[in-house]
Amino acid sequence: MAPHAKISTMNTETIIAIKRPDDWHLHLRDGDLMTGVLADTAKQFARAIIMPNLKPPITSVSQAGAYRDRILKSLPVGSKFQPLMTLYLTEATPPNEILSAKEAGFIHGVKLYPAGATTHSDAGVRDLLRCQNALKALEETGIPLLVHAEVTDPSVDIFDREAVFLEEILRPALDRHPKLKVVVEHITTRQAAEFVAQGEDRLAATLTAHHLLFNRNAIFQGGVRPHMYCLPVLKREEHRLSLLQAATSGSSRYFLGTDSAPHARETKENACGCAGCYTAYSALELYAEAFDAYGYLSRLEGFSSLHGPAFYGLPVNEGFVKLQRVPTVVPEHLIRGGIELVPLCAGERLAWSLLD
Repeated sequence: MAPHAKISTMNTETIIAIKRPDDWHLHLRDGDLMTGVLADTAKQFARAIIMPNLKPPITSVSQAGAYRDRILKSLPVGSKFQPLMTLYLTEATPPNEILSAKEAGFIHGVKLYPAGATTHSDAGVRDLLRCQNALKALEETGIPLLVHAEVTDPSVDIFDREAVFLEEILRPALDRHPKLKVVVEHITTRQAAEFVAQGEDRLAATLTAHHLLFNRNAIFQGGVRPHMYCLPVLKREEHRLSLLQAATSGSSRYFLGTDSAPHARETKENACGCAGCYTAYSALELYAEAFDAYGYLSRLEGFSSLHGPAFYGLPVNEGFVKLQRVPTVVPEHLIRGGIELVPLCAGERLAWSLLD
């Protein structure tokens, strides 16, 4: 069981202090947009697993190193934020690249995107059996495989794609590779929460704030709401409650991964809008909202700050962040790198505020 967060009450206003957390699933993009959104993450998180689905994707150690350098050069002055880099798995990924990643020391995961499953996944994997040698190299090095767990077969209903992937793709892969460490990212279903809970210690999962707070009704309240559209898509209320139960259980197999995904407003609000929610602006406030509403605020620190480092074999961060139960209103829009973004819950009031 994770240690409880420190909670105090001053003038009827609750303040919670937790060890500085990490984000174990983050999209930063590149160029001006990356520079613009980076500060939103760096103000609250010490480290983040950086997704490699750029154009072109980050498939080599040299590309990951160059991307890391661009991130570090774009940090706000005085920031100690550390990007934890990943490689994009393809059917042509050579085992030697995995071994080189281990030697480099700054690469902490290899990302499996089923081809066509989400944004910039066209170069992803169509048949995981073609990646056997790369997966064996991951077993050898101990680098985790980070999985977007959805099949892309058009005959499978979009709300069933996660459950089908777990049983038909991931379970056989785990059997074939008994030492492979796996993070099932942004889980969205009861089946996924149970899959991780019933697995071995080499299996973990990240959970987003939006999947903890909202079910699929949110996409259609008052009309189609494109800024609530993400992949994997929001599911039924029964699944949201299962995710909340998992996140607040105290189990070290579940930890924070925002899957914050910046898209320009114009690319979200059109006839074929992009998938992704921009949550980095108020990430910790959103998670606090979910944990508090479910009655387990004291377990937020374990989920946010302790479980991820334990799985990845990294030290817990020094220092603390503080949240106060004082309402804050999320801006209607943000300008980041000269691009207009609409954050999740834009214009809405949250119960919690992040203290400077």
